[in-house]
Amino acid sequence: MTSAPVDSAPTINQRPNGGRRYWPQIATAILVPVLLLGAIEGALRLFGVGFSTDLTVPCTVQGHPAACYNLFFPAPFFPPGMIKTPQAYAIPAEKPQGTFRIFVLGESAAMGDPDPAYAFSRYLEVMLRERYPSMKFEVVNTGSVAINSHVLLPIAKGLAEQRPDVFIIYSGNNEVVGPYGPGTALTSSGMSLAVIRTSIFVRSTRIGQLLTKVGTQKKEWGGMEMFLDKQVRESSPLMKYSYENFEKNLRDTVAVARSSGARVIVSTVATNLKDCGPFSSLHREDLAPDDLRSWTALVQQGADLESARSYAEALQAYQAATKIDDQFAELEFRIARSLWMQGDYAGAREHFLRARDLDTLRFRADSRINDINRSVASSSPGAELVDAEAIFSKESPNGIIGSDLVYEHVHMTPLGNYLLARALFLQIASKMAPPSGHPLTEADVPSEAECEQLLAFTSHDQSRITTEMLQRLQRPPFTNQLNHSDQVLRLMLKAEAPNESPDETAAQYEWAIRKSPDDRVLHYNYGLFLFEHNRNAAVQQLSMSRPWDGFPVFTPDGMLVQ
Repeated sequence: MTSAPVDSAPTINQRPNGGRRYWPQIATAILVPVLLLGAIEGALRLFGVGFSTDLTVPCTVQGHPAACYNLFFPAPFFPPGMIKTPQAYAIPAEKPQGTFRIFVLGESAAMGDPDPAYAFSRYLEVMLRERYPSMKFEVVNTGSVAINSHVLLPIAKGLAEQRPDVFIIYSGNNEVVGPYGPGTALTSSGMSLAVIRTSIFVRSTRIGQLLTKVGTQKKEWGGMEMFLDKQVRESSPLMKYSYENFEKNLRDTVAVARSSGARVIVSTVATNLKDCGPFSSLHREDLAPDDLRSWTALVQQGADLESARSYAEALQAYQAATKIDDQFAELEFRIARSLWMQGDYAGAREHFLRARDLDTLRFRADSRINDINRSVASSSPGAELVDAEAIFSKESPNGIIGSDLVYEHVHMTPLGNYLLARALFLQIASKMAPPSGHPLTEADVPSEAECEQLLAFTSHDQSRITTEMLQRLQRPPFTNQLNHSDQVLRLMLKAEAPNESPDETAAQYEWAIRKSPDDRVLHYNYGLFLFEHNRNAAVQQLSMSRPWDGFPVFTPDGMLVQ
């Protein structure tokens, strides 16, 4: 029996012209919303709703055109009310022949916190100025608090248009806690890089700004305390994405910087290992209650023995505890201290590193972040490496970085900033024509004392900064650290009253200003110092510290300097 033929309805692709018939509808469905959004965006711009989030905006410096930092640039990365800005800077539109322009990218450690007047970029600038007197150097530090690689990439894009000679990238501390990181308190913690970049783009539009303003509750900056409930384990699956995003952002940043024709120097990040206990620790997730009790008893036994200076016995108790749970960062720090006291410095360093990497409040670049910095520097065409971590380790007692070079967790002391600047100076000079007919060596680098004289880093300023750091340590998460009392005592011993009179401090500032009369940072800090002694002179100095024409400058009591 023959079956009847079955009609087979042709598909869209089989029908003649069937597919083409639907394309106008598809195109309309896509094009109309795009055109509508474009029209709304254009109307908002036309009527002055919102603001530009470009890195710089046109301005003038002493009547000459310049590109000045846009105070609204960080808006796509921070909630309303929490926008963090770097030290304001201006880049002259004209770059005269013989001018060498250096841009520094990074977070608060690169910025020079606690006082950017003594950042490594400032040490570097005076080194270059002293050894290359026939050249003019512009060192622009764009470092800022709480940012990370998601922010550095658009910064590099904005600076690439400003005819740079060198980019310096010192970054990695905020990949978890900064914008879009898995432990952030600033934005959503998205892990897809495509989604993150789309979000940044949308938030930079006027439509996005309007929606953010309407849909987001205004917050206030609360420092590191804001992140206390944002713990992230080393073993968290989210860390994989965090590392991948950092590497991709860093590679793209290097590529953008290189496209400008500039040299690019990538630095590893130096963190305090010996004198900075973990901010927080978590037990392994499958730890049974009985095992937790056994673990706690062993750690308490070890702590009692450590207090009695029985370090070998304490170490035995601690190591027994690791067989129950080896994920608790504070236990690794206890083991490291015991090994240090026994003179096993190689073992101590291994466990100090492990304590940092297990810290669940991830305010410090970990081992993987620095591995990425090294890898990108070595594999990106035209990139160069300065290994700050290795340099600081070499300069530290027994090869373990402590508070001599890093105040608390990541912010460098004057000596730390000097050492990094010295390494960067030699790296930059290695490809410049030698000023005296022979290649520069370490012996040719200005000493720390010379640099600090030129920066007017007075005894008054040393005391002021140490006191500020001491105040910071009185707040969480520092108060939660195992060695908090040791940190406080160490800074209290350094926070002595200035060993110079106000006249001596003023004389140091005036000498430095005579050497560099256009240094607005010198004028600013001198003005702050003078405020308690001669307010008229203070206002005069502060008025000379404007980064660009019309920039508001205030006295310490809030008065606007005219």
